[in-house]
Amino acid sequence: MKLAELYKKEKDKVRCLACSHKCLISEGKTGICGVRKNIENKLYLLVYGKVAAMNVDPIEKKPLYHFLPGTSSFSIGTVGCNFKCDFCQNFEISQITRQVKIFGKNISPKEIVKRAMQAKCKSISYTYNEPAIFIEFVKDIAKIAKEKKLKNILVTNGYLSKECFDYIKNYVDAMNIDLKSFSEKFYTKYCGGKLKPVLETIKMAHNAGIHVELTTLVIPALNDSEEEFEKIAKFIASVDKNIPWHISRFFPMYKMQNKEITPLETLRRAKRIGEKYLNYVYVGNV
Repeated sequence: MKLAELYKKEKDKVRCLACSHKCLISEGKTGICGVRKNIENKLYLLVYGKVAAMNVDPIEKKPLYHFLPGTSSFSIGTVGCNFKCDFCQNFEISQITRQVKIFGKNISPKEIVKRAMQAKCKSISYTYNEPAIFIEFVKDIAKIAKEKKLKNILVTNGYLSKECFDYIKNYVDAMNIDLKSFSEKFYTKYCGGKLKPVLETIKMAHNAGIHVELTTLVIPALNDSEEEFEKIAKFIASVDKNIPWHISRFFPMYKMQNKEITPLETLRRAKRIGEKYLNYVYVGNV
């Protein structure tokens, strides 16, 4: 547990500034993510130094295809998330704070960087759950990683606040951002968030010179219409037609176990539409 940096006091409560929810948190309570807690009118990060998942992954698994290709990335995540996606692929750690207490292996930023170097990784990825919710931990690791010439990668749902983005941007080299849909209704109903802040993060990251790639998990009957693919591709092109778009296949998971696997033809159709506007479109998870 460590005192958070991204918050401000508002009378007898604290306002968390780590993500676009900007939760107003009462004494003894946490924000939506379950890992940022008001203790005596100060905000504490409950997962600082507590890693719930740690692996050496191919960077292409992030997925990043145009950043350090062929290298390994030392990947870490904690518990908790600021979204509640019904289709979450890592729900065992991201959604767990709603049922049980915080858990994770105690490890320091210095030790994480040391292990990454021992594994001959070229980068550290903050992934598996949403890095914005443990951003102070991310920054402490990233500072050391940068000194050791390692790159830092955020794999994120894009729901960072402007304050959070400004806090971390100088330490981030690449981001894979989920663009889950182009519908506010989808984001509200299935994710517990909003679309607009995600679009703003994509633009901020690109404008800051951070390498950006985007991923859309295509779910049958929810975000798989040609109209939606067209809207997503046009938006990406309006930012930069060279941003790679990863169209990912859905497998039944978490609260959507009754859904079918995304048909390959749907993914091919999305790719054809994307290629009308973008230079790099990839079908993944097949």
